[in-house]
Amino acid sequence: MRIAIAGGHGQIARQLSTLLAQGGHEPVALIRNADQEADVAAAGATPLVIDLEHCDDSELAEALTGCDAVVFAAGSGPGSTAERKLSVDRDGAILLADAAVQAGIRRYVMLSSRGADTYDGDSDDIFQIYLRAKSEADAAVRGNDQLDWTIVRPGSLTDDSPTGKVRAGAEVEGSIPRGDVAALIATLLATGAGVGAQFEVVSGETPIAEAVAGL
Repeated sequence: MRIAIAGGHGQIARQLSTLLAQGGHEPVALIRNADQEADVAAAGATPLVIDLEHCDDSELAEALTGCDAVVFAAGSGPGSTAERKLSVDRDGAILLADAAVQAGIRRYVMLSSRGADTYDGDSDDIFQIYLRAKSEADAAVRGNDQLDWTIVRPGSLTDDSPTGKVRAGAEVEGSIPRGDVAALIATLLATGAGVGAQFEVVSGETPIAEAVAGL
């Protein structure tokens, strides 16, 4: 499969690209900075420079031509403004969904966040706005009946070595290595499992393949 990854320079995205390439797939890393091309190529992905904050759905759809699936792994990053939490984490995800539909792509995997729906709508705290952005993006994707979507909501992300084992459910608490999140998404894409599933995931005792098969 040819798989486009929005936010292709992120830590999870690059690990995902490596796993997909090792599995015989063709990851395409959507990046907004040409200086990141070498990094994503080293991870096994084909770089594609396009800025989700400064393109429309038609332009993005054209860039996605030939892809079989998309992954939204983009994020405004630590220290970003409230406005960018909405323009990247929410609007970027919705733009990718709209463009995927235009390009005839049904498979969409969303990298979201544990507790996204618990945000305080009256708060101007930056983390609450981030959760709101994720929650609203997830809702938009869930409501798109032209997508075969899966929404992955990991707990606190760590740089620990991956264990290959997780705990998934509607609500779970804990942390998870970025490498295990990447492996989980790679398994979802390779197997086609998890369509129509939204779940939280943290480190646990269930092998990733078994957890994905049980969704």
